[in-house]
Amino acid sequence: MTIDYRPPAGPDEVQAAFEVFLRSMIGLDLPVVDASTITENGRYIAAFEGDAVVGGVDSYSGWLAVPGGARIPHAAVTHVGVLPTHRRKGVVRNLITRQLHDIAARGEIVATLRASEAVIYERFGYGIASAGRSVVAHRRRIRLRDGVPAGGKVRLVDGSADTDLLRSIADQADWPGAIARPAGWWTLRRLATQADPTRHLVAVHSTGGVDDGYVVYRPENTQTWFTDREKTITVTDFIATNDTARAGLWRHLFSLDLVDRIVFEAVALDDPLQLAVTDERALELGPAHDETWLRLVDVERALAGRTYGRAEPVVLAVVDAQIDSNNAAFEVGPDAVRRSAATPDLTVDVATLATAYLGGTRWRQLAAAGRVDPGRAEVISRLDVLFGVDRLPFSGTAF
Repeated sequence: MTIDYRPPAGPDEVQAAFEVFLRSMIGLDLPVVDASTITENGRYIAAFEGDAVVGGVDSYSGWLAVPGGARIPHAAVTHVGVLPTHRRKGVVRNLITRQLHDIAARGEIVATLRASEAVIYERFGYGIASAGRSVVAHRRRIRLRDGVPAGGKVRLVDGSADTDLLRSIADQADWPGAIARPAGWWTLRRLATQADPTRHLVAVHSTGGVDDGYVVYRPENTQTWFTDREKTITVTDFIATNDTARAGLWRHLFSLDLVDRIVFEAVALDDPLQLAVTDERALELGPAHDETWLRLVDVERALAGRTYGRAEPVVLAVVDAQIDSNNAAFEVGPDAVRRSAATPDLTVDVATLATAYLGGTRWRQLAAAGRVDPGRAEVISRLDVLFGVDRLPFSGTAF
């Protein structure tokens, strides 16, 4: 049969599309939920074979923080899935292509996603723009250095913590890679908390009476908690808007009794915890893993949205197989970004440009890997100065 692509017509079709997503993911553990309560009206695009949904793709509106601190219009892409009976029929290609043009029509200039499979999205112009890793801290060996800030006040708001409170703190995030957490994200968190409040322990940090950070963690293997030799808590969400909040939340975690191991699910690759402890071997660092997959939907506006280092401008020719308006040359300099008719200094595909955009990958790395012309060494050096950042990008939000 012919496959048609359109937004679901109502709550029942939204639910059907969401259930297709769950079926396609196989092992995804989510609470039972009415999909219409966690989606934004009109943003779902579904693939229909007759009256049956066989695939879908969704997104949330919001912002992405970029180098320099600006927040640019952003689509958080999620719920991408196709039934296993309809794979390799071009359904994903058609869904994502349609979605990209829908995002562009909404005026959102970048999109990000978290990839369940790493080989799907580069062909649609997405590039890996940030990475993270897990960290295991052995609490009894952890000692913070004398110079680590003392931190402010920490209070417990366990279980059904006020979502508005945590959201107001998370909305302060301004580091490169941070995103707006959509209402649907908070709804899922609230449902999970209500299902088992004892698995969602929350501590909020404040400095001078202003809330500026929080940590959410859960105990593991509670059935054998008092006989377990490695009592473990897992940190599932860690938001610190400044160094004082970060240190205060570390001190809270590292002072917990009846805990042997503290597992941070994800931290930035340059997270300062390693440098803050007296014994780095008290930390087990997990391997780096991809986090943010970034798509520049409007290259000109995206490039103009971030700041740059002081170097002579570079003219980049961008190649984009999906969005024709991005196929142009752009002069990128410390003071301005503009379209250019000059001979390009370098040609780059849109996925590779996305990889470098937040500063998580250096241009010299891309040149060494053959993803841009390694023969333009002087141009590459200028680009590394222009796109250089003092903090590696990291989102810290799974969706």
